Amino acid sequence: MRIAIFHDYIGAIGGGEKLILTLARGLGADVITTDVDEDSVRKMGFEDVNIISLGETVKLPPLKQISASLKFAMCDFSKDYDFFIFSGNWAHFAAKRHQRNLWYCHTPMRAFYDLYDVFLQRQPFFQKQLFRVWVKLHRITYEHYVSHVRYIVANSINTQKRIKQYLNRDSKVIYPPVNVSGSKFKEFGDFWLSVNRLYPEKRVELQIEAFGKLPQERLIIVGGYAEADHAMPYATSIQNNLPNNVELLGHITEEKLIDLYARCRGFIATSLDEDLGMTPIEAMASGKAVVAMNEGGYKETVIDRSTGLLISANVDAIVDAVRTISGDPAKFKENCIKQSRKFDVDIFLTEMKETLMIMEGNGSNG
Repeated sequence: MRIAIFHDYIGAIGGGEKLILTLARGLGADVITTDVDEDSVRKMGFEDVNIISLGETVKLPPLKQISASLKFAMCDFSKDYDFFIFSGNWAHFAAKRHQRNLWYCHTPMRAFYDLYDVFLQRQPFFQKQLFRVWVKLHRITYEHYVSHVRYIVANSINTQKRIKQYLNRDSKVIYPPVNVSGSKFKEFGDFWLSVNRLYPEKRVELQIEAFGKLPQERLIIVGGYAEADHAMPYATSIQNNLPNNVELLGHITEEKLIDLYARCRGFIATSLDEDLGMTPIEAMASGKAVVAMNEGGYKETVIDRSTGLLISANVDAIVDAVRTISGDPAKFKENCIKQSRKFDVDIFLTEMKETLMIMEGNGSNG
């Protein structure tokens, strides 16, 4: 069966990008996208995956999102492949012309639904009016193309609930893949690690403020943002306000990231109602305890007081949790490694292949 995977754009290193490239390799599928940052693909270690670009997007929000949607809606690969998988916020706009399909949903578009007010509040007055118009018009189109999706797979129970609440669709949960076998443990080093895109909803400022109160600790932050993302003003602010014990590395190779996981003392994750969160699982695969917010997908991956600590989203709670784990990080190690094995790549690929076989048997009607 010839399979194509549509994905919004590959402009930065993130969990969604790793997932679709892992899936493409596992299924022998091609990836169809818009923007392609070859350096990011290389750093993630997926040069062997065949990627087809529909062309560059307009590098200005929300024109970037609109142009991506149009490219997917207008493309036609219906005669080139037997089955189609969509990933991201805009790729499913291809669903109308590519009917034998499945949507691996990381989350319904959060700016349209649960984070609408959060996104609206941080806009200047004029942009706020444009944002309202864009959401009102684009959300209608977004939901129209969702109606052409045959089957939906959610990346977490948290996302599954959002899909039901906002799109009134049922879905099956298949957790995303983590390369557990490729993870290593070297030591409990002299630094903490954070891995995330520099987006406002990641709340990286909480990490920075907390470590400003922990001068005896070090924090290394890995991650960046893609061109014309909504994150640019926020990322610039983060970059310009780092205390001496916090270092921002930006995008790095997969080999370097694995080494940082292997050597860090612990891991911190602060996203707002995270869809699932693959990075805490990657940290646990290296035997490292996780400080995460007691909300969203983190509650599905981190076991409180066993593989880390689930805490309230405030600076003082982060400070206390970091001090607690730093006092004895080794006691979490074995439980972390055991928990991470539930999310191994082989389990993900097996469940996805089984789902595709069931759909084939049902005529792709879900």
